[in-house]
Amino acid sequence: MQHIHFQMKDIFILLGSNRGDREVYLAGALEMLHALVDVVHRKSAIYKTEPWGFEDSTQFLNQVVEIETNLTPEELLEQLLTIEVKLGRIRPFDGCGCGIPAPVISDKGAGNSGPPAYAGRTIDLDILFYGQQLVFTDKLMIPHPRLHERRFTLVPLNEIAPDFVHPLLKKTISVLLHECRDQDKVHAATIFDS
Repeated sequence: MQHIHFQMKDIFILLGSNRGDREVYLAGALEMLHALVDVVHRKSAIYKTEPWGFEDSTQFLNQVVEIETNLTPEELLEQLLTIEVKLGRIRPFDGCGCGIPAPVISDKGAGNSGPPAYAGRTIDLDILFYGQQLVFTDKLMIPHPRLHERRFTLVPLNEIAPDFVHPLLKKTISVLLHECRDQDKVHAATIFDS
């Protein structure tokens, strides 16, 4: 039986890098995205951001892009993971691909004795939204479950889609940014930033 794929809009991807030549990794990922999807509609500026959830001396460069594709969410995830591997990313299994570690159950109870969920990386590509679709599997969660807690995601997303409504929280990106309690600094980067 043949599957019919419909063209989907309002798909937002977060790009991030804090290892090696960060600008080159972001540009390489964006070039591969252009080759993969039908349309890249909008892209935010590149922002310099503090590492979130772990200590690191190197800041991240982050950017959000809006794409249009007929790939399903699962197919898109597989292609994004392939791009990450091509750009040198080593991603330990973290439960759902969203940075939330799978709990490790032992006779001592639940804990997080597995690999750390957050670490420095050459490139990170996360699906933030896939239109208004909800996806909750062991490999993929859409909307990204923590995007509303992170200024490094909300600031570039707000730049290109302030009126996009979160399908679960029923609030626009601009409202989520206004309500966000994250105090980490996020500012536009220039090619000359160190």
